[in-house]
Amino acid sequence: MAESPSAAPAESTADSPASAQVVNAQVQNFTAAMTGDQTFELDGRPAKYTVLYFYPKDNTPGCTTEAIAFREHHDEFTALGVQIVGVSRDSLRSHESFKSKLGLPFDLISDPEELVCNQFDVMKMKNMYGKKVRGVERSTFVIDAHGKVVKEWRSVKVNDHVLEILDFLKNHS
Repeated sequence: MAESPSAAPAESTADSPASAQVVNAQVQNFTAAMTGDQTFELDGRPAKYTVLYFYPKDNTPGCTTEAIAFREHHDEFTALGVQIVGVSRDSLRSHESFKSKLGLPFDLISDPEELVCNQFDVMKMKNMYGKKVRGVERSTFVIDAHGKVVKEWRSVKVNDHVLEILDFLKNHS
């Protein structure tokens, strides 16, 4: 993706073209509802880096394992000035339950209309039990304080992924 022009709209909208994020690309500002009755806004975050991780569905084995790994290493991310935010198409109600059940110390963005998912180009056709279905491709993006993607992982395998992100951030800080 080419860098967004400075005259780009302030928010992601349903009319915004879907385009893949790539390293060094400027992410268009967006706002989205998240747990804790909060609204996430990319611009103006106090974190040095934001880890935005996209996952298919709350309460599924891989997504639960990934969320627990982020929880277990949350203090290390915080010490590096990193904010962790999970994103899926699940409802806020589902997210609140998932967050509470797992004791997650970070918030989750609800994206049922796929605006954020489309902005990051994570909606893909997948094979589920021999049928083609459209779903979220497990992906992670590290975004700096200026809104620039500094690292991305696509088609993520859960095992050791969180440690890989931590290693990248420790060496990048």
